[in-house]
Amino acid sequence: MSDHDQLLVIVDPVARRSDGESVRIAKDVLSAGAEAKICLPDGPEEFSRALARRGSRRPVVLGDDRALLRAVALLHRERELAEGALSLVPIGAPDALEVAHALGVPRATPAAARAVLHGAVRRLDLLVDDSDGVVLGDLLVPGVPALAPAAPSVWGTCRSLVRTLVRPAPAVAAATRLRVEADGVLLADVDAPVEGLSVRSTGGTAEVTVRPLASPARHATARTLTVSGPDFRYRADGRLSGPVRRRTWTVRPGAWGLTLPLDAA
Repeated sequence: MSDHDQLLVIVDPVARRSDGESVRIAKDVLSAGAEAKICLPDGPEEFSRALARRGSRRPVVLGDDRALLRAVALLHRERELAEGALSLVPIGAPDALEVAHALGVPRATPAAARAVLHGAVRRLDLLVDDSDGVVLGDLLVPGVPALAPAAPSVWGTCRSLVRTLVRPAPAVAAATRLRVEADGVLLADVDAPVEGLSVRSTGGTAEVTVRPLASPARHATARTLTVSGPDFRYRADGRLSGPVRRRTWTVRPGAWGLTLPLDAA
């Protein structure tokens, strides 16, 4: 990257509150290597306005997975994802940065900031659903585990507790009835319960794994995936959505760009 890059550094308010020291380090590294305009939005609306008014500056987000997803979703809605690229300096709790690290963003703040300045843009796939929502990483259906049946009485609860102390209770298998179609090919139907399915976009297609209760897992690659059935929830990039009765996801190959270290891009 050029030493004369103009950056728009948007500091997510959650990052500012949770780890001010990492924010300071990131700002220092970025300001030393480029002309950086620092924005400190107080909430999602100000975050969105700052990104929308970036002009010719290259946007850099200081925050966690949700901040990155918010930026990608906004640019997708404005149909501006194909223009330029995003950069991220991950700041937050480890479990709030799983998507960023899976995409190749460095874990350490100084290394991530240096990658913004000296890295290269990698074009990444995007899953887009029929409500214009986006998925950067993993998609899981259903998004919540099955719960064990409630005990019929207080005495039942006591007996259950005693049994648990004597030996571990067996895991409760999730069971849901879904119709799953990958590029029009039926992978599962509502007459055969499944534990769920997982989806990840890579190489321009979605890798789909369906886990039936009574048979081995089924694998497929597709550009379009449709899931329907009784109300179900799904977890995308760690966030729970739904319930819905039908949802279609389509892979957009190379739809967005993320600045990564040269050895990862």
